[in-house]
Amino acid sequence: MFTRLITSALFAGAAAGLIAALLQLVFVQPVLLHAELYESGQLVHFGAAEISAHQDVGGLDPMRDGLSVVFSMLLYSGYALILLPLMSFAEQRGQSLSGKNGLIWGAVGFLVIQFAPGFSLAPEVPGVAAADVGIRQIWWAGTVIAAGIAAGLIAFTRSWIAWVGAAALLLAPHLIGAPEPESFVGPVPPEIAALFAVRALGVGLIGWSLLGAFAAYFWRTSGVTASAPQTSKA
Repeated sequence: MFTRLITSALFAGAAAGLIAALLQLVFVQPVLLHAELYESGQLVHFGAAEISAHQDVGGLDPMRDGLSVVFSMLLYSGYALILLPLMSFAEQRGQSLSGKNGLIWGAVGFLVIQFAPGFSLAPEVPGVAAADVGIRQIWWAGTVIAAGIAAGLIAFTRSWIAWVGAAALLLAPHLIGAPEPESFVGPVPPEIAALFAVRALGVGLIGWSLLGAFAAYFWRTSGVTASAPQTSKA
């Protein structure tokens, strides 16, 4: 059982992480590199000369891009090691793990890990104003824990009281408010920051959804393999 879980999670995480990394290289990294030009002072927002939105941000960096791909695959493998035991638990309670259900599980993972904190604390590019990183990490962790408990209450209970509690847990961190800087200033244009946040969340949704689908697929196939009759040689 343990070997089956680890193997399925690693395969699912590697596959989803690879696709997510490629999407990040195409859609997210160019925006990030563009923001770094403003952070370093090579470009100036509201400068004397107009600057094209399609500013050249340099060519490929094999080392950086390769490490990004490896990190993404490891990160999604870690996510799969969290997601798949929960999916297995749901299966034991009578829920099927079809590809469609896997997509739903992945989407819920995205809501808990990325969208819930990102609703008030959006992904940030270098150079934007931000509150103290330690305070933001505490708020982020608390929001993820609250959203995770809420998702569990919704998925595994049938009580209206539990669902009301789940709604309260989802809302509480945002009613308290995410840590914000004293003033919203920074060298990066807000258009770039907004584009980065939207694309980062979009790639996250795709990656998590694929992770759930892959996890369901590899879990089912590994179960079929494990239960196949063994033939012995005469």
